[in-house]
Amino acid sequence: MARCLTSRSTSPRARIRSPRLVNVDVIQISNREAVGGGGLAVSKERVLSGSESASRVQGVLVGPDELRSRVGVLVLAGSSGRVDVVRARSFAQLGAVALAQRWFGGSGQAKGICEIPVEEFVRGVDLLVEVGASRVVVVGVSKGAEGALHLSVVDDRVDGVVALSPSSVSWANVGAGLDGQLTPARSSWSWCGEPLPFVPYDSGWVDPDPPVSYRALYESSLVAFADRVAEASIPVERAQAKIVAVAGGDDQMWPSLLFAQHLEARRAGVGFELIVGKDAGHRITFPGETAAPDRAAVYAYGGSQAADEALGAVAWRAALRLAHLD
Repeated sequence: MARCLTSRSTSPRARIRSPRLVNVDVIQISNREAVGGGGLAVSKERVLSGSESASRVQGVLVGPDELRSRVGVLVLAGSSGRVDVVRARSFAQLGAVALAQRWFGGSGQAKGICEIPVEEFVRGVDLLVEVGASRVVVVGVSKGAEGALHLSVVDDRVDGVVALSPSSVSWANVGAGLDGQLTPARSSWSWCGEPLPFVPYDSGWVDPDPPVSYRALYESSLVAFADRVAEASIPVERAQAKIVAVAGGDDQMWPSLLFAQHLEARRAGVGFELIVGKDAGHRITFPGETAAPDRAAVYAYGGSQAADEALGAVAWRAALRLAHLD
């Protein structure tokens, strides 16, 4: 089982260098066929239902017959909390085993993104390795991209990360923790049982009327807590994985292009690809995907359907190259 190796008091990042497999306790809710165009005509799906046991993985595992493949894709959605089965199926139809993981809001998990253990994602990698993956790529969006980047720093089994609308720093919690409380402000993430350094939110910022753009909040928070940015920055230069960062210049949820450029600078361009759509927003969609229209009335994401889809098409091809599925 992949686990924390040392405490942060002796090492800020206890790295995981070799496979440690976990026997995942799986409750099989359904086995059903998912028919899609191109690639595999049929894939199987297995719903993973967690409990209070910290050793269980929650989400949906999708793949070819017998749910085994040399390529594993870990799919992490953002603060919507959805389990992105549609995105996982897209990879499965090309021969990968993909895990759309639930990493908050599930059984025994925090209701919000509050001190989420990075070990949660390590267990997702454990499962993909257990089903035969020798190449693992993580595809994360927004807060899921933030988590994916942290995972790449501690787990050398991750070969690649596709970070869609990413952050370059750890932020304060979004929603309640295991204690059910929103305050005081805490980190979104933890590792080895200790919270990771984070940037708090500017307390002087007031929510405007919907649809709400949070970009100004994040920009003002970077200024208000400038002394905490360096420590809270994700140390992607330590990651062995190749990283593809994808950002829209019109992202109104947070300044993902600025964040992506900061990530690129930390990597000094080594093993890093930056893909930019100057007119795209926060919700970058891969081919065949659609953005949920109901949330657009509440939040301002920026971009347009055409620009978001165009950027997503380029990002999709990059993801396939990274996963060796092209």
